[in-house]
Amino acid sequence: MSTLTLSPAVATDLPRRAWVAQIMSLPISIHLRGPAAESPAIAALVAEAFGELRADEELFSIWRPDSPASRIRDGRDQIADAPPRLRHVAALCELAEYRTGGAFSAWLPDASGVLRFNPTGLVKGWAVQQASALLGERLRRFGAHDLMINAGGDIAVACTRTDTPDWVVAIEDPRDRSRLLRALHLRTGAVATSGTAARGAHIVDPATGMAADGLLSATVIGPELTWADVYATAAFVKGPTAVGWLATLDRHAGLLVEPNGRVTAIGAPEA
Repeated sequence: MSTLTLSPAVATDLPRRAWVAQIMSLPISIHLRGPAAESPAIAALVAEAFGELRADEELFSIWRPDSPASRIRDGRDQIADAPPRLRHVAALCELAEYRTGGAFSAWLPDASGVLRFNPTGLVKGWAVQQASALLGERLRRFGAHDLMINAGGDIAVACTRTDTPDWVVAIEDPRDRSRLLRALHLRTGAVATSGTAARGAHIVDPATGMAADGLLSATVIGPELTWADVYATAAFVKGPTAVGWLATLDRHAGLLVEPNGRVTAIGAPEA
C-alpha cells in the first residue's frame, strides 16, 4: 500500500483541504491546495466527483446482485448489451490482458472453475483516474490548484501550480507496515500497490485460479492510475520474474518485495 504525506515545506498561507468518503469498500480521499480550496464552490465539485465514483460503484460492483456487472457475471446479460461505460471497461480489460501476457484478466475462475466476469482489478484505478481528470478540468476556472486522490493507498496526483512542493508518497514495507521502503516525490502521475499486507491473499493468477504468492507486494509508478494499478496486479501475479517485464514498460517504474525480504527497484519514477 502507498500512503501520502505532505512535505513540511508546503506554504502555510496556501489554502488546502481534504475530503474523505467510503466508496468501493475503501476510503477515498481528495486533497486540494490552491486559492479556492476552502470555498463552498470547490466543496461542491468534490461532492460531484464522489458522486461519480459512487455511480461507478453501482455499475461495476460484483457484490451487488443486480448491478450490470453482476448480471454479466452470472450470465443473465451479455457485455454487448451492457451500458456504454461498462462496455468500455470490458474493452480496456481485454487490452490489459494483452499487455500483461495474461497476468491480468477480467475473467477469473470461481470455486467451481467457471470463468466469471470480474473487472474490479481495473475499475478502481480507472474510475479514480477519470474522476481526477474531470475534477482537474472543473477546477481550472478557480485558478491553479494541486490535486491528489488516494483510493485505499493507490494514488493519482496532478500539480498545476509552480510555487508548491511535490506531493510525497511513501511506500509501506509489507513486512512491517509501520516502516517505509521509499518516499516518492511526485508532481503528476500515479502510484499503485498490489500485495497481501492489507487484504491477505486475494490476488488470483488467471492461469491457475489460485492466489498468487511469489511476492509480498508490487508497486508501480506511472503516468496514469488506470495502468499503474493494472501493472501492479500483473507484476504481483508474475512474481519475481516481473522484474524483466516491468523494465520493458515505457514511462513506468516498479518496486517489488519478495517473501525473503529482497527489495528490487526497476526504473526511476518521473516527477
